[in-house]
Amino acid sequence: MKIIAVNKSASFEYFIQEKFEAGIVLEGSEVKSLRAGKASLSESFCEVRGGEVFLKNMHIAVYDKSGAFSTRDSRKDRKLLLHRAEISRIVGKVNEKGFTLVPLRVYFKDALVKAEIALCKGKHTYDKKQALKDRDIGRTMDREAREAFK
Repeated sequence: MKIIAVNKSASFEYFIQEKFEAGIVLEGSEVKSLRAGKASLSESFCEVRGGEVFLKNMHIAVYDKSGAFSTRDSRKDRKLLLHRAEISRIVGKVNEKGFTLVPLRVYFKDALVKAEIALCKGKHTYDKKQALKDRDIGRTMDREAREAFK
């Protein structure tokens, strides 16, 4: 499994409740651009529309060798492929107050491009401050342990 892009801010901004693996509908030049690692999930999100799930605002760079006719939008909506039962479960949760659907990472599984999406609840400011505090304490403990064993 080769990871292409990771949404680093998702775990900081949200409590992750449940994860799903979905396929993505892509064109050939987009897959070649993904193989080169030219993708970003920052500021991307998922939307349920008409019984289908779409990944919005994901940046895939235009493949440079695709010619002059390939001037597609690099941030277009991309359809995610999920089972009907998973979509209905997601719709039920998203309609609840506080739940949102966030992409976590995009990766290759064998020759297929997959997206890991998650049902999340937003964190409050005090939760984020606590996470930063825990991270700093962990770093300090690791640093002191390294110094003690030198």
